Amino acid sequence: MRLEGWHGWVGTFTGVVLLTVAALPLAALVAWAPARRRRLAGARASAAWRRSVAEVGIVYGTVPPVRLILLPGDEGRAVVNLVPLRDLLTMDAGQIVGNLLVFAALGSLGPLRFTALASLRRVLALGAGCSVLVETAQYVLHLDRVSSVDDVLLNTAGAGLAALGSRRWWHTGSGVPPAEAEERTPSVN
Repeated sequence: MRLEGWHGWVGTFTGVVLLTVAALPLAALVAWAPARRRRLAGARASAAWRRSVAEVGIVYGTVPPVRLILLPGDEGRAVVNLVPLRDLLTMDAGQIVGNLLVFAALGSLGPLRFTALASLRRVLALGAGCSVLVETAQYVLHLDRVSSVDDVLLNTAGAGLAALGSRRWWHTGSGVPPAEAEERTPSVN
């Protein structure tokens, strides 16, 4: 296969999905290596694995969907829609689910890896910021796609829902899950 053919195949939805699946063993190996290093440095096995899986999972779960978003579209021109809920009413279920999943890995694993993200507001802000960046890139790169505020809303909601799903495993800097930390923190009046 010529290099041009390979590049063309990689630049398709099917190519990105197949490469993502094929990269799973590599992602597992990449997670194992720092977990082992952390274990040898004295970290508890659960903490070492948790941190390594979160780091690799954020990248492995976010890069492929963002790559799909940045594939050239078929609109014939770049379109921007800043009217909320206009595009949402025309989206099919696959588009809605896909938009919800774009930053789900970031939303669920970010707070596990970065204590500073252990807040739903921060995860939503990060999801919204990343989504605005991607939608802006679609327009600036002239990818003939629709850059829509509804995509931003769905991407942000997906990050938030995923964060809520992983919330029970978040830890604050004290090593205490957020719900318990809030109960233990004296209120300042």
